[in-house]
Amino acid sequence: MNKKENIRKLLNKNGSSKEPFFFMVSYDLNKYEIFKLKDLPSYINFEISQSVSSNSSNTSLLKKNPIDFQTYKKEFDILQNNIKEGNSYLLNLTFQTKIQTPLSLEEIYKKANARFKLKYKNSFVCFSPEKFVEIKNNNIYTYPMKGTIDSTILNAKKKILSNEKEMAEHTMVVDLLRNDLSIVSSKVRVEKFRYCEEINAGEKRLIQVSSKIKGELNNNWKNHIGDIITELLPAGSITGTPKKKSVEILNEVENYKRDYYTGIAGIFDGENLYSFVLIRFIENINGELFYKSGGGITCDSDAKLEYQEIIDKIYIPS
Repeated sequence: MNKKENIRKLLNKNGSSKEPFFFMVSYDLNKYEIFKLKDLPSYINFEISQSVSSNSSNTSLLKKNPIDFQTYKKEFDILQNNIKEGNSYLLNLTFQTKIQTPLSLEEIYKKANARFKLKYKNSFVCFSPEKFVEIKNNNIYTYPMKGTIDSTILNAKKKILSNEKEMAEHTMVVDLLRNDLSIVSSKVRVEKFRYCEEINAGEKRLIQVSSKIKGELNNNWKNHIGDIITELLPAGSITGTPKKKSVEILNEVENYKRDYYTGIAGIFDGENLYSFVLIRFIENINGELFYKSGGGITCDSDAKLEYQEIIDKIYIPS
């Protein structure tokens, strides 16, 4: 039995029991942790909040050592060639950036002010702003997040919402996730298209653009949580469209393993399911800290702007 099938069966089994449980799945579905909440080990810490405050953080707590622009441009150009050849329309290119901070992963976890937080052993900490799926009252919701701009830019919301490149990129992700939800649910529709949320990003405040998509599930969906989750993975917002080919291209181009980064985590509380995408992610690799970040690339992308975006997304919110 392969890992994906293991994940599917375990999630189905836990959902059928109606007992609350935690789950975490890596980007490539090769790693996972699934525990009943009452048996959750001490090396897993998580928080799921409905809202967060908007304090800024001390920029001296984080030093970034990003890759140089030419290294970024080389991979960017490979993706552009694939887009021109029709292999993909959108690809989410990610990198890992070495960082220095006086804070431990435990201290970062406690300090970070985010909607979703997760610390796993002394391996990584994540403070994500992005939901994956929610299931409530037999309805499934997903909230693709695509499009970022510095909130201090004059008329920032108007600029990002009217930007044709950003519109095209967001629309492609929404179409992809509508199709994904149609695999596991019925009567899929976009309930809210391209709304703005402001998040604290350390030295900056960023505006991010999201949409809300809804589908209807059968009454027995709790028995099929594993079928639902594994059909939807990996998340469309962090891969591309078409998903299968985009994942193949990214696996060839990105020069590191994403591992749990851009995977998902969440809980089933016995009645409802809540999950989030593992982005805004700091990993301990052989005693050194690396921040993993990325952004969507389309035919209209500007390499310098996309390069700056992966740097802007390196922060510790507080």
